[in-house]
Amino acid sequence: MSDQKLSATGRKDEGKGASRRLRRAGRIPAIIYGGGAEPQSIQLEQEKTWVASQKDWFYSSIIELDVDGKVENVLLRDMQRHPFKQIIMHLDFQRVNKNEAIRMSVPLHFINGDISPAGKIADVVIMHELTEVAISCLPGDLPLNIEVDLSALEVGDTVHLSKLVLPKGVEIPQLKLGPDHDVAVVVARHGRVEAEETAEGGEAAAEAPKAAEAKGESEGDEK
Repeated sequence: MSDQKLSATGRKDEGKGASRRLRRAGRIPAIIYGGGAEPQSIQLEQEKTWVASQKDWFYSSIIELDVDGKVENVLLRDMQRHPFKQIIMHLDFQRVNKNEAIRMSVPLHFINGDISPAGKIADVVIMHELTEVAISCLPGDLPLNIEVDLSALEVGDTVHLSKLVLPKGVEIPQLKLGPDHDVAVVVARHGRVEAEETAEGGEAAAEAPKAAEAKGESEGDEK
């Protein structure tokens, strides 16, 4: 089985009891919905699906789901895991229409940070403020990830969402909400500055209760 393909079979038994029996048999209960068709209850092999779930494409790509010989193009919309066992409890898949735009969160892939001007300075910290971004595009334009080239990053630079180089046909809906939503993706700062600001923030938080207490005592004296 190649990447971005899964196999499943239909199921008729539903309910908690049926789902428990499936899991004991090494199967995962799941459902496919959307696309103008009725929801369909299915089951997948636990072991093969768990292996697939360790790969990025499982969460951010269109999956070719073969259900009893019929292939459905779907997106993973929800996955329930066992609290402590390596077991998938349930999966929700949504059918995809190739002519309708979809919204997905895809991972950011940072490159060349180590060879950037900022990356060559010992005490500079390159902070990744985001690890994924929500995009909108047609299914055929959906990328596995968005590459963020940091080769020109200087000390003090901030890379915002609007500076990302997007593949053809891909957009970031958040940017349409206004400049306040053009958040930072990467920041390059001296580690010393970061540490000082963190310390100052901690001191301010510690002083706040003392100030409030002193104010209370002062008001009590006035009364």
